[in-house]
Amino acid sequence: MVDIIHKVTTLRTAVAQAIVKVSKPETIIAIENDTVPKGNVFAMSKAAGLLGVKRTPDILPDCHPLPIEFTGVEYVTNGLEIAVLFTVKTIYKTGVEVEAMHGASVVALNMYDMLKPIDKGIEIHAIKLLNKKGGKSDYKDKFRKDLTAAVIVCSDTISAGQKEDKAGKAIIAKLESCDVKISDYIIIPDEKDIIQDKAKYFEKQGVDLIIYTGGTGLSGRDVTPEALLPILDRRIPGIEETIRNYGQNRMPYAMLSRSVAGTINNTLVLALPGSTNGAKESMDAIFPSVLHIFRILKGARHD
Repeated sequence: MVDIIHKVTTLRTAVAQAIVKVSKPETIIAIENDTVPKGNVFAMSKAAGLLGVKRTPDILPDCHPLPIEFTGVEYVTNGLEIAVLFTVKTIYKTGVEVEAMHGASVVALNMYDMLKPIDKGIEIHAIKLLNKKGGKSDYKDKFRKDLTAAVIVCSDTISAGQKEDKAGKAIIAKLESCDVKISDYIIIPDEKDIIQDKAKYFEKQGVDLIIYTGGTGLSGRDVTPEALLPILDRRIPGIEETIRNYGQNRMPYAMLSRSVAGTINNTLVLALPGSTNGAKESMDAIFPSVLHIFRILKGARHD
């Protein structure tokens, strides 16, 4: 199956359709009057669809098992056609389009099975997805495309040339995938004054995002939060909580990180872990959604 570990849990909704076409008006009348020999067509087909949607990953090998939070079935009759509208909702990392289409298919097939003794000309048509919501694709195009970022690696060992930086490069890769332009990338030692000076400098240069990696742990030289907190205008606890929660779901030591998020005027400042995985996962946790902040700070996007 496709790896969805990096994805964020959101509300996902999908509506699918199937059309059942009968060959004579008497079939519609029998359905509406509940005189079909095999039973109530709408009720039994709905039950079949509910069972079917839960079994989707058992039938389709690449489909992820996921919690089904809501399933709804509606029938719309138009002449000799009955439209089956099947809605599925979940709060999960991946969408429910396939589940909705499978559910609509099972409902239609059960209707066929129940009606075939009284109508030999039944056909099933137009099994398709009508719409879906949820996931980053719904929000991606709303973000501004003119944003710039400075990436600052805080590390005594890396600045001394004793170790290669990977965390900063992982952050840059994520930013570039979100159409954020990298205005600068620097490596500095774990010195409080230097950390503060760089934040003030890049803010004055009009950089939209200043992202630090490193110095958020608990060793004596981890001073990035102590350097940044006094110069922030406002902290944004929701970003910090999201980063830690995302990390905690992946490894138990994430609770020890002291990631920081806040603003200096209209510049967003982030302090992320210095490990490569910590930095990458922190970026996955909040990007691209965090870019919505610039619609608030700076107004509408400029494509």
